[in-house]
Amino acid sequence: MNNSTFYILGCLASVGIFALLSSGCERDIADLEPATYATNPEVFIDGFSGGLNYAAFSGSVPTAFNVDNEVTFDNSSAAMRFEVPDYGDPRGAYAGGTYFTGVGRDLSGYNALTFWAKASKDATLDVVGFGNDLGANRYQVSANGLTINTNWKQYILPIPDPSKLTIERGMFFYSEGPENEKGYTFWIDEVKFEKLGTITPPSSNILNGQDEVVTSETGATITLTGLTTTTNLPNGINQSVDATPYYYTFASSNTAVATVNEAGVVTVVGAGDAIITAQMGGIAVSGSLTINSIGLPIQPTIAAPTPTVDASKVISMFSNAYTNVQVDTWNTHWLYSTAEESFIQIADDDVIRYRNLNFVGIEFSSQTIDATNMTHFHLDIWTPDPTTAPKSFKVLLVDFGPNNTYGGGDDASHEVTITAPVLATESWVSLNIPLTNFTGLTSRAHLAQLVLSGDLPNIYLDNVYFYNSATPPAVPTTAAPTPTDNPANVIAVFSDAFTNIPATNLNPNWGQSTVVTQVAIAGNNTLKYTGLNYQGIQLGSNQNVSTKQFLHLDYWTANSSALKVYIISPGPVETPYTLTVPSSGWTSIDIPLSSFTPVALNNLMQLKFDGNGDIYLDNIYFK
Repeated sequence: MNNSTFYILGCLASVGIFALLSSGCERDIADLEPATYATNPEVFIDGFSGGLNYAAFSGSVPTAFNVDNEVTFDNSSAAMRFEVPDYGDPRGAYAGGTYFTGVGRDLSGYNALTFWAKASKDATLDVVGFGNDLGANRYQVSANGLTINTNWKQYILPIPDPSKLTIERGMFFYSEGPENEKGYTFWIDEVKFEKLGTITPPSSNILNGQDEVVTSETGATITLTGLTTTTNLPNGINQSVDATPYYYTFASSNTAVATVNEAGVVTVVGAGDAIITAQMGGIAVSGSLTINSIGLPIQPTIAAPTPTVDASKVISMFSNAYTNVQVDTWNTHWLYSTAEESFIQIADDDVIRYRNLNFVGIEFSSQTIDATNMTHFHLDIWTPDPTTAPKSFKVLLVDFGPNNTYGGGDDASHEVTITAPVLATESWVSLNIPLTNFTGLTSRAHLAQLVLSGDLPNIYLDNVYFYNSATPPAVPTTAAPTPTDNPANVIAVFSDAFTNIPATNLNPNWGQSTVVTQVAIAGNNTLKYTGLNYQGIQLGSNQNVSTKQFLHLDYWTANSSALKVYIISPGPVETPYTLTVPSSGWTSIDIPLSSFTPVALNNLMQLKFDGNGDIYLDNIYFK
């Protein structure tokens, strides 16, 4: 049912329209009476009030709500019981639903919704309120973060403007999820609308009562937020609720500059200044929005600099200079993001424009990016906004981990903040951010999201790509030295000079990102680790090397800054030995096995290397 005014027409219930017009039931239109609606204030008093229905919210546990005849307030015959699920419950992620009527009620004679509540433990309710009718929810009111405990306590939610609730269907709604990943039970009783003389008249806000000033442009839209009403309760607590914009009457001081509709959406239509204010029930509310419109948008007149990095060293997301990988969306429209994106051309160059940017999610999870071998992240930005400190621009990279899925405990991310003097106004700025600056990004083999945020609401974006700035590492041109040890005294893992342990796996799947190959160096078979993070070797059978004195290996690297070798016995028990890198040619080393204490030398099962860079290995054996 909508909020139109309905009228009862004399004999309309028993005759058709045509008959009405030609019968003796005609009445002058002035005699028609407005329809009236029930003023029943009760929602749940020992049971549902007449005509009340319940619907569980999507994604919630459908059976979370029940009527309880044992745990009730003040020995009433029934209360509402809600079972919040544990985290990961296959039935649903939370408990939530709404109680609504098929026919609206006139609640304009009341000023608050009251109820009593308790819980099986101390908890905080995510949201409760009224006005959710599974439709437009025009007059929805909600309170967040109500604290409950094991004692019954009364709660009072003020109605911002009761005169609006002449045909209201949404009587009560709630939503609550697990706390610390554990579910619990809470009860609500004696839910009703009341006319209370013990609460103060409500005070209301837009923009949380702040007088905000924004610089904007023709065509921009701004949604007014921070719509709250606060009432002082009998216990002295100031109870605030969030209200929908339809409780307010908005106005613009200059409609040639900006207009505002009943949904609180401001549209900038021209250059100049305008102040957006609001009233509720004919009383001015706190907060205002001053629009300083520059008119048509300020934008670059020249294209961003053309990239010069060789395409073979680039993974490009957005650039006319390269072939781009697949990006699922340049705006995920996540909750609370106000960013609007458009794809435009500047001097025949494709550019992404963001306006009203608070933050924007950019997702490429369907085909994640492996930037393990990249050194930098590049993007060009242009903004008309002031960039003096403390204004900032932030770049967040997110890696979904080996499961390529958000969540699951293996995700990693890090955000980098850029400020003046790097930032500049009305000038293209090329950002070349070393990936090592993303220190929390423990892996970049499964990059799936990029998030841009900060204090610059207008951004032009181009040339978004990862690249490798390093000089391609040299490769050994000579083979590792040929071992001279007696084969009878050797237990070999990898070497052309000896018989190696049978069935040894040189590349077990331990979730590593290292690329393992065997290459011929001057005719000698050599083990190569490209982009090392860590790499294991699974011996074909457990080995007793307790009669040996050394682990021998030859290694070569031009670009590694960290390299360790481990031997591992069951447990696992492992101890690292740090190698000196980078090497100057082939390095031959005999590592005393005593360096690996407390590894059980009589029961070795694995070797492991970790570090970075590209590593060449040969002649791995015990002697």
